[in-house]
Amino acid sequence: MARQLTGSRGRRGRTGGASTHPSKTCASCGRTIEWRKKWERDWDQVRYCSDGCRRRGVSSKDEELERTILTLLDARARDATICPSEAARAVGGDDWRDLMEPARAAARRLVDRGDVQITQRGQVVDPSTARGPIRIRRT
Repeated sequence: MARQLTGSRGRRGRTGGASTHPSKTCASCGRTIEWRKKWERDWDQVRYCSDGCRRRGVSSKDEELERTILTLLDARARDATICPSEAARAVGGDDWRDLMEPARAAARRLVDRGDVQITQRGQVVDPSTARGPIRIRRT
């Protein structure tokens, strides 16, 4: 008798294989938004991954962080990297620690545009899933 193979969820056909649904990047935080069935009719209008990102949006400070990241990279050698804290310090002065997550989000948005790459230990990583210290470099 042939044994029926099941996936890790215990149901046949539920695991493995790549998703055929599209994904896009959140306009605020720069993380990947995965397609959801409830968004099927409105997928073209989806811009944010959460209500928090929708409320926060992209502020002038966020745009300034993006410009600062690109300016700092332009001032370095072509293959040099920067830390998001450098952009946060340049924009925030003494209150730079509050700008660390916005600086990381600015870097993720720049990755989506194709301007920069995010690395960890010298390897390019997915900006949506990167945890811990990151570096930013030109593409």
